[in-house]
Amino acid sequence: MARTLAVLMDAIAKIKIAKDTTFALLLEAQRRGYRLLYMTQGDLALRTGIPFARLSVLRVRDDPTGWYELDEPAWMDLREVDVVLARKDPPVDEQFIHDTQILQRAHDAGVLVVNNPQGLRDANEKLYAQHFPQCCAPTLVARDAAELKRFAAEHEAIVLKPLNGMGGAGIFLSRHGDRNLNVILETLTRHGTDLAMAQAYIPEISAGDKRILMVDGEAIPYALARIPQGDDFRGNLAAGGKGVGVPLSDRDRWIASEVGPELKRRGMLFVGLDVIGDFLTEVNVTSPTCLRELEAQFGLAIAAQLFDVMETRIA
Repeated sequence: MARTLAVLMDAIAKIKIAKDTTFALLLEAQRRGYRLLYMTQGDLALRTGIPFARLSVLRVRDDPTGWYELDEPAWMDLREVDVVLARKDPPVDEQFIHDTQILQRAHDAGVLVVNNPQGLRDANEKLYAQHFPQCCAPTLVARDAAELKRFAAEHEAIVLKPLNGMGGAGIFLSRHGDRNLNVILETLTRHGTDLAMAQAYIPEISAGDKRILMVDGEAIPYALARIPQGDDFRGNLAAGGKGVGVPLSDRDRWIASEVGPELKRRGMLFVGLDVIGDFLTEVNVTSPTCLRELEAQFGLAIAAQLFDVMETRIA
């Protein structure tokens, strides 16, 4: 009997399949004979402790003119599927956390959930890098404007960002003496009510913000360097950065070796590390991307590698 894989993702009708990692994983699952089921955030429910989802049978094909077909949805006990791919994009807000709590019930019943729901709750993509301070540039996380301004005064330039964003949204570059700093801090902290992150600016961003993909704690040997374009300091592909594949440096491999064992211990099977210059800046656990670009540029089979690992964990 075919294994069943349910995917929790954003609307499949809106994805760009040439760059979408979730789509690549679905293609690999279908190639292996899995029955695919599709859901979005509104399709999850908990019935007297039992995790349910409104699921549609899904078929995919690598064709930009028509990449998916969906049957009519029906409610199903999530404990009856073999694998759940939890690939909902940030923000990691209250609703996202509630979703992981529903998925936790499936996980506890023996369903393989990738990534582990407890890990998704614990590993904020900005904050979790701070579990490895030996890998990071000077960083401050605070709500207090005076403390953030003190940090800014210590550095020639800093990058400020919210804790729950993605794709470069809401990121500011502030240089020493910036007269807009007060406004930036008011905006990011909502006048001292939200935490914000400040990091020392890393000039090596000009060579790219590298995405290193980790499968079961082991680094893929190539990274995608997302290089800022034009007058934008951000390398994020969503912000217009250009993706160029590069081999891992010795420092990249060291960072991966520092982070990898803890990811493996937590059951985080597919993770993206963001590295600028010599420093780890983020640990992406919710829906890491760049798989398709790396597979295309280097002839890799990352999706197959991940499924090989997953299939050793399926009950």
